[in-house]
Amino acid sequence: MPESPKKQNPAPLLLKWYDRQKRDLPWRDNADPYRVWVSEIMLQQTQVATVIPYFDRWMDTFPTVRHLAESPLNTVLKHWEGLGYYTRARNLHKAAQQVVSDHAGHVPDHFEGLLALPGIGRYTAGAISSIAFDRAVPVLDGNVKRVFSRLYCLDENGATPKSENALWRVAESLVPPKRPGDFNQALMELGATVCLPKKPACAACPLKKICAAAAQGQQDRFPPPKPRAPSKKIEVSAAVIRRNGKVFIQQRPHKGLMGGLWEFPGGKLEKGESPEAALTREIHEELGVRVTPGEKLLTIRHTYTQFRVTLHVFPCKLEKGRLNPTQCEQWKWVLPEELDRYPFPAANVKIVAHLKNGGGPTRNGTS
Repeated sequence: MPESPKKQNPAPLLLKWYDRQKRDLPWRDNADPYRVWVSEIMLQQTQVATVIPYFDRWMDTFPTVRHLAESPLNTVLKHWEGLGYYTRARNLHKAAQQVVSDHAGHVPDHFEGLLALPGIGRYTAGAISSIAFDRAVPVLDGNVKRVFSRLYCLDENGATPKSENALWRVAESLVPPKRPGDFNQALMELGATVCLPKKPACAACPLKKICAAAAQGQQDRFPPPKPRAPSKKIEVSAAVIRRNGKVFIQQRPHKGLMGGLWEFPGGKLEKGESPEAALTREIHEELGVRVTPGEKLLTIRHTYTQFRVTLHVFPCKLEKGRLNPTQCEQWKWVLPEELDRYPFPAANVKIVAHLKNGGGPTRNGTS
């Protein structure tokens, strides 16, 4: 059995390695709490390389908490477009407004105050507290869990509350009083660049001499795999409805999946239903009018975390009747060149790109 975490505290080795090897990332330029906060929210379930351009653009537009709080939600969501998990952006916006109203625009400098903000959980509060305010508060994300599991041969992956709590106890026992923010970042950096899920670079690891899994040659056994639910397949039809050179779009309800984003109207296919029949039915239910689908413009396939979508896109001719949208926040007729002003879900972004490139049926019908 490996020794207890306290006797094998990795802090000295890890901090020495971090000082030499840490990546040059834009949110590390300074430990401003707002910058740390935004980066941590963006990095949730998103790769660093993907986040960097989003972070830079965000800071150009919303350089302070007050700038973010005073910006329209539509603008905030547009800057988040493509990052996914849009609840993160809505919560950032809501929390910024709370910071301005309740804390005079200053991000709370204590764990409990941070935890009270929308969208901030134990991990994010710990990251901001330690990195921005130098408080000895632990963090625990997927990378850190993997490092701990291997370092001490722990059969823990955080898949259950009991397992999660066991790993939090390890994190709490290790965070040092000096340089806690650097220590937490070093743990995450190690998991992201060296202690990889597959084929970890153990030869380059600063903790290889004290790693129980490496000593036993069992790196691949830890952490134990989490059970994965099969991704659900969904087929959807969407309509491009034109009038006087403009296109109809609608805003999804703020509460719910992809809340507040704009979309082309349509919906899911029911069992045994063709894409055209589904679209005709959905448009009548959503907008109160009849449409005639034309030749398919394109088929879009997009994978989200828990489901895979096949989206059939048709130009639709409005028949008699007056639009009466009942299932959206608001709706608009906009010129194709104006579509870039609105935030859309990822699959709909491809429709926008197609319309800007001419908007006719594609040769192979797939994107």
